[in-house]
Amino acid sequence: MAPSFDQLREADLDEDDFDMEEVDISDLREKYEVQLEQGYDAFVVVDGLPSVTEDQKPKLVKFLLKKLNSVGRTREDSLHMPMGEDGKSLSFAFVEYSSPGEAAAAVRQLDLVPLDKKHTMRINKLTDIDRYGREGRIDEEYTPPVIEEFTEQEHLRSFLADPSGRGRDQLVMFRGDTVGVFWNNEKEPPENIVERPHWTETFVQWSPQGTYLVSIHAQGVQLWGGASWQRQRRFAHPYVNLVAFSPHEKYLVTWSNRPISIPEEGHPSLSIEDDGKNYIIWDIETSKPLRSFAQLDTPTVIAEDGTKKPQKAPWPAFKWSADEKYVARLTQGSAISVYELPRMGLLDKTTIKIEGVMDFEWAPSTPQRDGVKTYEQLFCFWTPEIGSNPAKVGLMSIPSKEIVRSLNLFSVSDAKLHWQSDAAYLCVKVDRHSKSKKSQATTLEIFRVKEKGVPVEVVDTIKDTVINFAWEPKGDRFVIITTLEPPGPTAVPPKTSVAFFCPEKAKGNQIGNFKHLRTLEKKNSNAIYWSPKGRFVLIATVHNQQSSDLDFFDLDFEGDKPESDKDLTANLQLMNTAEHYGVTDIEWDPSGRYVATWASFWKHAMENGYNVYDFRGELLREDRVEKFKQWAWRPRPPTLLTKEEQKNIRKNLREYSRVFDQDDAERITSADVAVVEQRRLLLDEWLSWREAMEEEVHEDRAYAGLPDDPVAELLKAKDLEVAPDAEEKVIEEIMEEVLEESEEVVN
Repeated sequence: MAPSFDQLREADLDEDDFDMEEVDISDLREKYEVQLEQGYDAFVVVDGLPSVTEDQKPKLVKFLLKKLNSVGRTREDSLHMPMGEDGKSLSFAFVEYSSPGEAAAAVRQLDLVPLDKKHTMRINKLTDIDRYGREGRIDEEYTPPVIEEFTEQEHLRSFLADPSGRGRDQLVMFRGDTVGVFWNNEKEPPENIVERPHWTETFVQWSPQGTYLVSIHAQGVQLWGGASWQRQRRFAHPYVNLVAFSPHEKYLVTWSNRPISIPEEGHPSLSIEDDGKNYIIWDIETSKPLRSFAQLDTPTVIAEDGTKKPQKAPWPAFKWSADEKYVARLTQGSAISVYELPRMGLLDKTTIKIEGVMDFEWAPSTPQRDGVKTYEQLFCFWTPEIGSNPAKVGLMSIPSKEIVRSLNLFSVSDAKLHWQSDAAYLCVKVDRHSKSKKSQATTLEIFRVKEKGVPVEVVDTIKDTVINFAWEPKGDRFVIITTLEPPGPTAVPPKTSVAFFCPEKAKGNQIGNFKHLRTLEKKNSNAIYWSPKGRFVLIATVHNQQSSDLDFFDLDFEGDKPESDKDLTANLQLMNTAEHYGVTDIEWDPSGRYVATWASFWKHAMENGYNVYDFRGELLREDRVEKFKQWAWRPRPPTLLTKEEQKNIRKNLREYSRVFDQDDAERITSADVAVVEQRRLLLDEWLSWREAMEEEVHEDRAYAGLPDDPVAELLKAKDLEVAPDAEEKVIEEIMEEVLEESEEVVN
C-alpha cells in the first residue's frame, strides 16, 4: 500500500536515490504537449487602419477585434499594432488566428471592407511577404508606376440601341464550330454582327440581363460584350462544366466535376485553400473569388436494373435571393445554409437545421406581405413524411429565420415548388398516392403571399398526375399538363391533357378563387412556354419522335366570350397550330413578339436547324443548318420607365403603331425598289455584253469573208438545191378567234 502524504519521511524525499533523466515520460509528452503552429500561415497583416495614439489604441483594438472575429477566432494578445516614434500607430497590425483556414477566410472576406468613411481594411497573409518579396522579385530602387491615360470604355448596354431604329432583338447561334451574334430580321435572314470560329469549347450562355456572353474553355470562363465584342472578364476555374449568374449579374457561380488542383507554383486567381473544391463564387466586377465549396455527397438512387447509383448533383447548387444579398445551398435531408454577400459568411454563423428537407426556392422578387413593413426575403421549402410526422411546406423569412406560414400534407409521394414571377403566389404541386400506393393524383396548394396571413387555396379537382406546370409571367393564370399514366421512359409517350386555370372576377383589386377554364384532351403535348409579357402561351411537344405539335393560344382574345366564361378573367382562343419535326428546344424573345424553335445536333442529327414564328404562330423563317447546336435570344434589362410612363405608352399605342407601320411599309417598298433596280442592272449588263459580242462576231465574219447571216444563206442554198427553177411563193393563213361575246336585250 502506497504511503500517504502524512506518512512520508525525509528519506523518502531523498533526491539522490533516483535520477529524473531516467524517468521515461515520452508518452505523456506526446499526449499533452502543446502543438505550436508551424510557419506563419495563421498570421495576417491588416493595413489601412487609422493612426491613433496610445490612449486611443485600446478602443481601436476592441473595434478591430469585433470585425476580425466575424470570420475566425483571435484575441487581444494575438494582435500587435506597432507604434511610431511620434507616439502614433503605424496604420497596420499583425494578427494571429487560431488556424490557417481562418486566416485565409479573413483575407477572402474582410479585404476591402470599410472601417469607416475614410478607412478601408486591406488584409494579406504574412506569408505573402515571402511569396512576393523574395530576392529578385522586387527591384531595389523604387520606380513610380506608369499611370495610363484615361480611355473611354464601350457601353456594355449598347445593344439596346438598334441602329435601324426598329427595336430588334439580338440572338446567338452555335453552328458546327462557329458562334455568331445576329440581329433578328423577321422574315429576312438574320443580320450578322460578329462571327468567330471556336469561340467556345462546349456552349454559350447570356447573362440574365444580356450584358455578357459567356464562353466555356478548359482554362475557365470568359465574358464578352460591348460593341466590339472584346473580352470583359476572365475567371480561371479549370474544366468548368456549368455556370450560373446572380439575378443582377453581380456574382457568378462556376462548377466543375473535377476538384480543383493547385500546382506547386501557385495559381493566378486561386489559393491553396481552394484545392479540392468544385464550386467557386466570384465577384464579377473585380474578377476575384469570394469563396469556394466542395461538392456534397449525393444520396444514392436505385436504377431500373436494381443497381444503386449516386444521384446527380443538383443545379443550380446555389440559389440567390431576389436582391442578391443572400445565397443559399441545400444539404438534402438536414439543413439549408444561407450566406450573406459579399462576405460569404453564414447568416448568424449557423446553418438552418430542417430535418428531412428535400428542396427549397427563393421568391423571385422581393415579397410584399400585407402588414409587413420590415425588410425581408422569403424562401419556401418542403419536407417528406418522417415516421408519424406529416410532410410539410414552409415559408421562411430572412434574415429573421422566422417561419411565417407552414402547411402539413399527407400521403405525399413528391412535391414541386413554383413561384409566380412577382412573388404574389406560390404553388406547391403535390403528388399524392393512394393507401395501396398503386395510383396517384395531384393537388395544387396555392399560397396567396400578398394577402394577410398568407391563406392557402387548394385546387383538388385534378384526378390525373400533373407532369408540367407554369405560371403566366406577371399574371395570375396558369397552365398544367396531365396524364393518366405515371411519367417514365416508355416506347410510346402517353396521351396528355392540357388544362387552363384563371381567377374569378372579384370586386376592386381583389383576386378571386382559381377556376378551371378549359381542358384539351387526347394531346401529345409535354411542354409549356409562356410569352415573357404574358397573355400568349405556346403548348408544345418536344423530344418526341412521333409528334412535334406547336399550339399557339391567346388568353385575352378580343372576340366573343362564351357564356360559361363570363365570370372568369380569361378568354381562351387557339390562334394557330404548327409542326416542327424533331424540335428539341423553344424560346421566346424578350419582347414577346417572336418565338424560336430548333432541333439541336446535341440531341439528334435529323433535320437540324431552326424556325422562327411570330406570337400568333405564323411561320416567318425556316432554315435547316447542318450541325446546328444552339439558339439563344439576348435578354434585356428591366425597363427604366415608370409605371405611369408605361401606362401612357399603352394609351397612345395606336399613334406609335402608325409610325412603325409607315416605317415597315417604306422598308418593304424600298426593298422592292432595290430588287427591281438590281434586276434592271443585270438586264442592262446582259444587253451590253450581247451587243459587244455581236459586234465582235460581225468583225470576225467580215474578216473571214462570211455572210452576216449564215442561217439565211444556208436556207437559200437549200431551196435552190430542192427546186432550182421554182418560183418563190408567199402563203398567207388567216385565223379568226372570238375574244369576247356579249348579248344585250333592247326593248
